Amino acid sequence: MPFHRIASALTLVLAAAACTVTMAPGPLPPDSRGPGAIPPATRASLRPEAAVAQLQAVIERVEPVAEQECLRRTRGVECDLSIFIDEDPRQPPNAFQTLDRDGNPMIVFTMALAQEARNADELAFILGHEAAHHILGHIPQAQQTAFLGALVAGVLAQSGGAPTDAVEIAQQLGASVGSRAFSKDFELDADQLGTIIAARAGYDPVRGAEYFNRVPDPGNRFLGTHPPNADRIRVVRQTAAGL
Repeated sequence: MPFHRIASALTLVLAAAACTVTMAPGPLPPDSRGPGAIPPATRASLRPEAAVAQLQAVIERVEPVAEQECLRRTRGVECDLSIFIDEDPRQPPNAFQTLDRDGNPMIVFTMALAQEARNADELAFILGHEAAHHILGHIPQAQQTAFLGALVAGVLAQSGGAPTDAVEIAQQLGASVGSRAFSKDFELDADQLGTIIAARAGYDPVRGAEYFNRVPDPGNRFLGTHPPNADRIRVVRQTAAGL
């Protein structure tokens, strides 16, 4: 089976599944939060200038801690993080870790997320979480499992006599399943290390993780990309209690 076909099948899947790794806070109607959820504080979003200033202050404290953790926990990994703010007002609240063309780590916050964060602790926890994805090597791991999923699905489809179009569809489905195989574990692991990073930078990760109470709960869906919010909050609290 030609390698370029598998690579083509992986392109869109990896762009979505391996790089965007966190849900970002956004206000919800009261009846859309889970039972017992803490209502968000009532306040207007920060003005862009204030939001950027607050995020920059958080970056100045969290980035060196994250880079130290990276150097301590890894070998041969680029630990110099580049952190950016996407100022496009059309982008929804979000933050994600990705790699540039040279394979160097990047973390991107949208302006909407910077404005809607309730406090610096939330920004610090989110930044620690995204840095943790890089430190723990989640993108290359997701790429590997996606590739294997595409390869296995393609071989099975081809051995069953499927036409070329059906083989390529099977590869895409296999890549999607493969990329999601460990995504929930990746999120919980990043929450744990992100808690450590935020705490060592002088922030309160338990307070920061309260933003999970303001996002839709993904539940425990089969092949979902994120674990239930309650599980994530529990991991943060348990980790913080042991520091």
